[in-house]
Amino acid sequence: MAVSEAIQTISKLTPLADVLLTVDAEVKPVAPRTIEIFAALGRALVADALAPSRPASALALQDGWALSSDETLGAGGHAPSPLVRTPSRIEAGQPLPTGTDSVAPIDAVKVIDGRAEALLAINPGDGVLAPGADTDSAIPLRRAGERLRSMDLAAFSAAGIARITVREPRIRVLPVRGSGIISAAARLVAADIERRGGAARLEESGRGLDVAMAAESTDAIVAIGGTGSGRNDSSVQTLAREGRLTVHGLALTPGETAAFGFVGARPVLLLPGRLDAALSVWLIVGRRMLDRLAAAKNGDSEPREALILARNVRSTVGLVEVVPVRRTGTEVEPMAIKYLSLSSLTRSAGWILVPADSEGYSAGTSVQVRPWP
Repeated sequence: MAVSEAIQTISKLTPLADVLLTVDAEVKPVAPRTIEIFAALGRALVADALAPSRPASALALQDGWALSSDETLGAGGHAPSPLVRTPSRIEAGQPLPTGTDSVAPIDAVKVIDGRAEALLAINPGDGVLAPGADTDSAIPLRRAGERLRSMDLAAFSAAGIARITVREPRIRVLPVRGSGIISAAARLVAADIERRGGAARLEESGRGLDVAMAAESTDAIVAIGGTGSGRNDSSVQTLAREGRLTVHGLALTPGETAAFGFVGARPVLLLPGRLDAALSVWLIVGRRMLDRLAAAKNGDSEPREALILARNVRSTVGLVEVVPVRRTGTEVEPMAIKYLSLSSLTRSAGWILVPADSEGYSAGTSVQVRPWP
């Protein structure tokens, strides 16, 4: 084989929209797993999460007096209302006694010589948790495809749910070479996978991509490095030889040399060996791949903030661009384009996305600022 034939080259840049369509069409959800509830943070639910109706009977929400509210009609500090019988003291969480419908605060009832008076008018249901108010067996706590938050897990546990069925994609993250930048990018990607509900296995640098692709105990592979035309770049050729290469060259900057394909049914994402380029492709394509593996419906749920651009952002039509921005009061200004320096990443408040059909944004435009991982 001639030397020129062995060099990885990009024949064309594939529009990002086409790449995402391929991801959506060909990446399939992983098999469900049932796990302990407190191991499910970030994982995507397979089915609606339901719990038995809770509570089964009315409970006190506060410490106080269990009474019938109609006995307190018209009561006030200067005109106490006598109660037919002395109400029962009750503590939060206890069932309401028969014939009562509310819980009055401790200082709302006065008892002198065995006679009770209401000092405040109490409404029906005050201080009471009604049957089924905590959880309704017909209303899901969370829907299928939604990622679980810490708050969800606490609520599930309180409702008596100990195990839950989720999708947890297992992803191997492979630094193709032992460079500090590639290793840093690999750790960043692995951490984001874990945060977004996957199980990342960070491989040792330098392990062969072909070996990683041959391993069965994984649902997807993300490799960093070796996507360009350097003398030692061969990741794309390896994917083409051992699997199926669908894209080499993305109309996304930074990140043009990225590649995507499959080995069997498992997706393989090849990220460039530059931190900014690897990060850019992971944010746009990698997260989309992870969402499809998890069948997550709230994948694009990162908080965004609408802010005004203080300066113009120029962009090349046909390229989607990731642009870091720095916040200045209520405005943001771009910090870099094309190549995102380490300092521009660390000093930026977040990033904006310029679509392929845009020449950029003019000063004064409202933009959506997204957080970095």
